[in-house]
Amino acid sequence: MSEEEDAKPDLSPMIDCVFILLIFFIITTVFVEETGVQINRPEAGVASKLEKNSILIAVTADSKVIYGGRDVGVKGVQAVVRPLVAETEDITCIIQGDERARHGVVTQVQDECLEAGVQKRLLTIATD
Repeated sequence: MSEEEDAKPDLSPMIDCVFILLIFFIITTVFVEETGVQINRPEAGVASKLEKNSILIAVTADSKVIYGGRDVGVKGVQAVVRPLVAETEDITCIIQGDERARHGVVTQVQDECLEAGVQKRLLTIATD
């Protein structure tokens, strides 16, 4: 038998590259950050899945605007959202409004997100 007939490609380097890429993508995955604020959301009949590229803002029962576990206020929404929109153009602003929150505050948060450059805004509801 000649040497050419016995020659087989070595797949070890390719397998190593695949595992390195897999580890890279697992580490760099972006997860939706929960705010950690407990609110009572109103119920609705239809619900949709949350997107990965999203900003989560909560409006509590006493109408405080919470992002990342801290009170940013209605006027602080643009300051928080604008840098995130600059990083990712196609981003969704998810607003968790407590059922006892003033609707005017929730609407103001939506307007602030729109002025910051967010085109998609969603209101969340409680699901069973």
